[in-house]
Amino acid sequence: MTVDQGTVSIRPVRARRHTLYFLEYAAGQRPVFLDTEVDMTRVTAHRRTARTAVGGKISLVSYVLLATGRVLARHPEGNAVMVPGWPGRLRAPRIARFSQVTAKLALDRDVDGERSVLSALLPGLEQAGLAEIQERIDRYRGEGTADLPEFARVRRLDRLPVPLGRLAFAAALRDPRRRAAVFGTVSVSSLGHQPVDGFHSTGGTALTVCLGQVAERPTVKDGVLAVAPLMRLSLAFDHRVVDGATAADVLGDLRRTLEEFDADEEFDADSGLRGAAQDQRPVRLVGRGPR
Repeated sequence: MTVDQGTVSIRPVRARRHTLYFLEYAAGQRPVFLDTEVDMTRVTAHRRTARTAVGGKISLVSYVLLATGRVLARHPEGNAVMVPGWPGRLRAPRIARFSQVTAKLALDRDVDGERSVLSALLPGLEQAGLAEIQERIDRYRGEGTADLPEFARVRRLDRLPVPLGRLAFAAALRDPRRRAAVFGTVSVSSLGHQPVDGFHSTGGTALTVCLGQVAERPTVKDGVLAVAPLMRLSLAFDHRVVDGATAADVLGDLRRTLEEFDADEEFDADSGLRGAAQDQRPVRLVGRGPR
């Protein structure tokens, strides 16, 4: 008996080459995954009334980015990345910690007619306000995102032959002083626009924050059963860089910061935060990673 298997279309996809190089790099991580549920009552209430204040709709991911910047300023050990050692173990891997929080935000965009992932960098999150963060995100909405100047290096990388592309990607990550400007210091990804409750992903940094949809769910408040807008918040941590206790502290702080959102303070209550961040060196190599 002959089975008709139809036709198979095989074609090169240049627009996904940068994703391939990243996944090959990320395979060296040792990810562990945590998750929690966040009561988004205060955030959703603020979203309903904030259109006039910021001149448009505020994305849920903007609130998470805002909280991430503030939380990592309080937990600088998580604002880090593993710096690979030299070939032949001539130099052991090291951990680079950054004073500035730069989020690498995953974007689902069209690149040369192919659905692909682009990564937008949002620096200075430890001090950025909600309106400023939303303004940056709005820049990446609509058509032509892939043609923006900040993605020029990705376009060049995708055009290179694969062997050269791999070398160029590795070279861009070699200098820890350039890592924040190339790769960010923390990764944030959202699938909350679809009926996705939660997911786990690794973004190449020590910590990756993933958020799903906000949905009305039963919960217990002060011993009473109630319905509240809940969001699954996941955290992936690279065990080579941080341990579970540190990651749990960060996730717990993220949850509290979102649940206790104060529209009047807009997360700026930490009076000593800005001065502390400015006093640190941009990149600090601390000890060695696993041999």
